[in-house]
Amino acid sequence: MLKEVKELAKMIDHSLLHPTMTDKELKEGCELAKHYHAASVCIKPYAVKDAVKWLADSDVLVCTVIGFPQGNSTTEVKVFETEKACAEGATEIDMVVNIGKVLQEDWDYVSREIEAIAAVTKKHKAALKVIFENDYLPEDKYKIKLCEICSAAKVEFVKTSTGYGFVKGADGKYSYEGATEHDLKLMRKHSAPEVQIKAAGGVRTLEDLLKVKSWGVTRIGATATATILEAAKKKFGDDAASSTQFKETAGY
Repeated sequence: MLKEVKELAKMIDHSLLHPTMTDKELKEGCELAKHYHAASVCIKPYAVKDAVKWLADSDVLVCTVIGFPQGNSTTEVKVFETEKACAEGATEIDMVVNIGKVLQEDWDYVSREIEAIAAVTKKHKAALKVIFENDYLPEDKYKIKLCEICSAAKVEFVKTSTGYGFVKGADGKYSYEGATEHDLKLMRKHSAPEVQIKAAGGVRTLEDLLKVKSWGVTRIGATATATILEAAKKKFGDDAASSTQFKETAGY
């Protein structure tokens, strides 16, 4: 695999979070991530132990989600989830903030919760990614404050979205924007230099990946991993480009 393609592959958390996914599909998703040398699989919490087994002979990390996708669990439950996930072999944790507490600007609560989970991940030497769910945050002030809190807590990443945070429109239909240029640049500007940025929601093509990379993003959540990396092989002239067919799943 060419250096350029490998670098892009190591930006991708292959998402295996859709609620309808079966164990067979989760295993196939791990095989896809292994084939393309993705950074990680982001898998449903109950399947962490299986993913560790399926990926044992690979360079792909196991990531899972906490308080996903709404962020409404108590801090104690989120801490328990994190402890269990790390004990079962997850080395990256994507947690959702308590969105209601963010909107009411209860920053003490939000800070304590992030710090409590960060304490667990640091104990286990796991990376923590904090999901803001930006579609629910109508003003930049919320995102800026979260970047500041996460920087103070020394988390590894701040992340835009779950990919499942749908906002109800005036027509009664649900939609989401996901990772936007405005938000990604804002998060990079207001996070400490050592805090990385993860884009999730809407990054589906090689062009999307290269674009967010230029804005300072170092990781994305994606289901279109095969599409992105096959395009990268063609772009950078990798002789390994193939017609290998992997089923890509619904999700962000």
